[in-house]
Amino acid sequence: MMLSKNIIRPALFTALVLIIPLAAMQFSEEVNWNLADFVIGGVLLLAVGLGYELLFKKVKKYKYRWALAIGLGLLFIMVWAELAVGIFNIPGISGS
Repeated sequence: MMLSKNIIRPALFTALVLIIPLAAMQFSEEVNWNLADFVIGGVLLLAVGLGYELLFKKVKKYKYRWALAIGLGLLFIMVWAELAVGIFNIPGISGS
């Protein structure tokens, strides 16, 4: 089934990326994630991965694919940075 491949790839990528902070927590006191951090990170990574899968399936023009992919990547970085350190100082959302 094609749909299951489109879900499995982002899910595996998300799991592999989240193994990095999990492993780092075993060797360093500086990395201190709790369950909420892993859940939010997982949801965010999975959403972006599924967005890329949908984008590359639906958009046929090469230029549009890359422009939208870069936009999705920048959106991911902005949301991640806001949640991590609050670079935009939005009350009630910032991590600090």
